[in-house]
Amino acid sequence: MKVLLLAVVQGLAELLPVSSSAHVVVAEKLLGLNPSSPEMTLVLVMLHTGTMFSVIVYFWSQWKHAYFLTSHALQRFAVRALWATILTAVVGYPIIELIEHTAFKGHSKGEIEMLFSRLDLVAPALLAAGLLILVSGLRERSASARSTAGSRPDYERSIVLAGENVTFAQAGWMGAIQGLCLPFRGFSRSGATISAGLLTGASRRRAEQFSFALAVILTPVAIAREAWRMLKAAHAVPAGAPPINLHAGWTAALFGMFFSFLAGLAALRWLSSWLENGRWHWFGIYCLLAGCVVFYLHHLGF
Repeated sequence: MKVLLLAVVQGLAELLPVSSSAHVVVAEKLLGLNPSSPEMTLVLVMLHTGTMFSVIVYFWSQWKHAYFLTSHALQRFAVRALWATILTAVVGYPIIELIEHTAFKGHSKGEIEMLFSRLDLVAPALLAAGLLILVSGLRERSASARSTAGSRPDYERSIVLAGENVTFAQAGWMGAIQGLCLPFRGFSRSGATISAGLLTGASRRRAEQFSFALAVILTPVAIAREAWRMLKAAHAVPAGAPPINLHAGWTAALFGMFFSFLAGLAALRWLSSWLENGRWHWFGIYCLLAGCVVFYLHHLGF
């Protein structure tokens, strides 16, 4: 039952712009689970895998028309995706190194993972993401209201089907803001990147498609990192402690992956509907409220 709840939370929160890491951290604390244990890391790796496959299934037909229709369209997408991913690494990893060698100096990698899970650090990140989503959503909604009524959706669809993409500058901003999401749990990746696209003038559809294309590029790297950390922890068992049997956890992990896949598909339909209908800012309001709740949970001692 606990794995099922985590799968639903991960599937919904990973793809909605509300930060899966923040929600999973809170859910683990409320359920009394140890997120640093190898068994739980295995479950989380499989949950991430399930949501990645839901993104591929949901967006494949759109990506095929937008990015793979011609060799020119594929080249344009590849250049922009590579540029955005490079900026993600250039922005994100130096910040992680800086934090680890200043604020968390002297702590082990495992301790740093636990410190990043502290609710008093998750809450401000949720509030920051909420403000970004709220501002971008209200601004885009205002701009949409000024456009010719009824003409924009069809025009945007024709552009996407013609193989167009976000601009080089828009891809750069989306990649850079994605880098800020790496070290801060609670700073929603999808919320930040789509908001960056909207604020730099990308259409709703283009920002959404490119944001989740970046997710498919980034997610395998994150999964591999977590899997490596899990294997290292499993082999670093103290002398005299019972051995860790990861094989016993595969049934629960596969069970969770299946339900995170289903929850991910539902989340993507929800996100697309609200984004296309000018309700993006409501996700920002939710993140602001969630940040306040997380602060309160921290005050209670979680």
